[in-house]
Amino acid sequence: MVDIRFLDALVGDDQPSPDPAVDEDQALDAYSRVITTVARTLSPSVASLRVSRPSRGGVGEGGGSGVVITPDGFVLTSAHVVEGTNRGSATFADGRELALEVVGTDPLSDLAVIRALGASDLVPAALGDAARLQVGQLVVAIGSPLGFAGSVTAGVVSAVGRSFPTRAGSATRLVENVIQTDAALHPGNSGGALADSRARVVGINTAVVGPGIGQGLGLAVPVNDASRRIIGALMTEGRFRRAYLGIAGGPRPLPPRVAREVGRESGVEIVEVVEGSPAARAGLRGEDLLLAVDGVPVNGMDDLQRVMVREAIGRSVAMTIYREGRAMTIGVMPEELRT
Repeated sequence: MVDIRFLDALVGDDQPSPDPAVDEDQALDAYSRVITTVARTLSPSVASLRVSRPSRGGVGEGGGSGVVITPDGFVLTSAHVVEGTNRGSATFADGRELALEVVGTDPLSDLAVIRALGASDLVPAALGDAARLQVGQLVVAIGSPLGFAGSVTAGVVSAVGRSFPTRAGSATRLVENVIQTDAALHPGNSGGALADSRARVVGINTAVVGPGIGQGLGLAVPVNDASRRIIGALMTEGRFRRAYLGIAGGPRPLPPRVAREVGRESGVEIVEVVEGSPAARAGLRGEDLLLAVDGVPVNGMDDLQRVMVREAIGRSVAMTIYREGRAMTIGVMPEELRT
């Protein structure tokens, strides 16, 4: 039999009681304080989206997340969340549900801007700069995975500089400098925020790497100078214009003699020139080594994508190539990319 006096001594009345006045933050470790602060700051700026789109059986429904970028209702999301629709609703942390319209989409970056109709006092998120991210850095994802609005997960940046392919019509493109994270993402997180420890949005969650490939990894389109230009164009014009050359290629180390001559180690080998394209009309050929565009070095297709922007449309650009033992410059006039 247990001596009751032992139990009294163990849980005795003279034990100090928790002080309810103790600052709640003192009960949290530093990691938890960061997560709760980011969640508290950013959750009012993240919406749960429901969209309707035609389907074989009539009208289908889909969902995702969005990030408020202006008080009057502009919301950033993933292009695939609103693909094929212009109808839906956005629900916010304060319980408001507003109809939405699609302002502009850019499938080749998987970014879209929508507008919550009738909004005037939404809480915009602060946008950061993904270029400053480091592997191992803490990040927080906020969105509506599987329809559970306002869900918060945390993890680290597990890799930077990734890329993934996108497609719009006959056009394909690699989205550059994608953020890889181990913060848990699920369907419905797409379009939601990936934030740093100061609650600045550094990425828009876009893809979940599934079972058999690398479960537990997610990808986010970075918020950086390039994506800010896309977002601005979507808000003002409803689209983002790109220049089109009509070539396919890939990076290639330059032969030692060529590398010494041009002062660089790599370029882009043109493997295909589309018939009737600006590149074909200018005389570019397969096996040409592309070295620079308007004097800007080209080491890979991502470098080429960066210079093929709207300012290059309809303007002759100087393409430095290496062909048959010598460097030469050919003028090419890009067209607007049609998807």
